[in-house]
Amino acid sequence: MARILLVDDETNIRTMVRLALIHAGHMVETAADGDEGLKRFGDGSGVDLVLLDQRMPGMNGLEVLREMRRRNPAARVIMATAFGTIDLAVDAMKAGATDFVRKPFTNETLQSAVSAALTSSPQPGGGGVTFGSTTINGFRIQFDPSTSRHDTTGYRQQFQVRSPDGVDAGCLVVLPSYLIELVKARTDRETLPGGDRFWQALCEEALANYIWQHAEPPVGGRLRVEELSSGLRRFVDAVLAP
Repeated sequence: MARILLVDDETNIRTMVRLALIHAGHMVETAADGDEGLKRFGDGSGVDLVLLDQRMPGMNGLEVLREMRRRNPAARVIMATAFGTIDLAVDAMKAGATDFVRKPFTNETLQSAVSAALTSSPQPGGGGVTFGSTTINGFRIQFDPSTSRHDTTGYRQQFQVRSPDGVDAGCLVVLPSYLIELVKARTDRETLPGGDRFWQALCEEALANYIWQHAEPPVGGRLRVEELSSGLRRFVDAVLAP
């Protein structure tokens, strides 16, 4: 049984999520906005996990998250939003969120994300989003840089995806050579800063986007990136911004 603080400005969502979590055996306290959430959070010592909405009147979720992490660097916080993009998810993870889930979510997704967050090790000082591990919709993405391969056909990076129930599965992300050339053309660079580290990060971003959209890893353990989507273009531009 965990002590969970639910912060959301929508009454019906607070009610449904609270009942689902109580049914799962947790103790749940609720707050209708960021200010009330911070008051109930206090120094975080009485809360095992926070479920935090992003879009609220007054303080938004990212602002509340940063303040909670300032008060308690080991706080576990799951952020949720119906309006988010993968960019917002990355911002939340960099601010120290344990996970980021997309509304509307099913009860199964909720319970899985809660279970994964409660069993994860707290990360004082912020979460690791790039070149380490990322958690999206309860799925934890990790990789070993030594598993990368770059040749004339493109770039490949092997990942390990841990499901919310603790099952690990491999996933190969492939950037075909024509997509690599698109990135080079967009950036007007033949060599990208960081070399393989740049392409590793792009693969990770593509896999995180997929899990964000589908709430599950790619079928068959393989993701071939066929196009430079708007999300990946924003990622490339952000990484290379002066």
